[in-house]
Amino acid sequence: MYLPELWLVLPAVATHRLEFDEVLELLAPVVCVSRFLSRVLLYYSFPMRAKSQQGRLASKKSAGVRKIAQADLPTRYGRFTIFGFQGNGKNEEAVALLRGNLNGKIAPLVRVHSQCLTGDVLTSLRCDCRSQLELSMKKIGQAPSGILLYLPQEGRGIGLMNKLRAYQLQDGGMDTVEANEKLGFAADARDYDFSAQVLKKLGAKRIRLLSNNPEKVRQLENAGIQVVERVPCQPRVSKISRAYLKTKKRKTTHEESHTDRRNHPDAGRNVSLGNGEREQRPG
Repeated sequence: MYLPELWLVLPAVATHRLEFDEVLELLAPVVCVSRFLSRVLLYYSFPMRAKSQQGRLASKKSAGVRKIAQADLPTRYGRFTIFGFQGNGKNEEAVALLRGNLNGKIAPLVRVHSQCLTGDVLTSLRCDCRSQLELSMKKIGQAPSGILLYLPQEGRGIGLMNKLRAYQLQDGGMDTVEANEKLGFAADARDYDFSAQVLKKLGAKRIRLLSNNPEKVRQLENAGIQVVERVPCQPRVSKISRAYLKTKKRKTTHEESHTDRRNHPDAGRNVSLGNGEREQRPG
């Protein structure tokens, strides 16, 4: 029975000339066809709807990143342009130091650096954050182009006060990971999705990442940034920070100093690592 024929049944139902079982028997083909059509429509519409929603979500994230300010910034490592960015979420702020042409033949050298008040500002030797920051600025200053992205992710994402509480636990014998977990946090609570959105806003979708952390590479790539190379960031280690660095290597995703080369158009060229040295990359 097709839908037009349904109108022939309705008067008989209204005048009670058909029993209920007879009505069900007559309507069964219509119900089957309706179910089939609904399943077909659901099957074909869901992937397109999901894809459309993902596209809208990505566009919404990118549109949510706002450039707040831009200025010249001369430093001991060269002249940079400093940008301030904000997003819509909590702690979605970043400062970016930029130099050179980001769309050149060689992918820009990028450091995504998490804020460390005790190390970057107060010169603490409990970590190597200040040394990594200074080495990164030096390498980026010597590279053809690059970005230093500075993020408010104190204490690997747990915040300044919790970081100081973790220091207190470390003084009692815990290592940095044990202290974070004792306070109810992950060993590394940082998220790099907003970092990826800022890099896209700057036009840096293809980068060489200055980092010892493969997890950072994974998150950036999942957010749409092509990391063509991971360049190690290994400053000199002090005696005090040596135990901290050993714990990071043993209990987190951080690795020893080596260059993670990937298949990309820069392969086979002499490329500056930003420290005065040059590396011959295999073709």
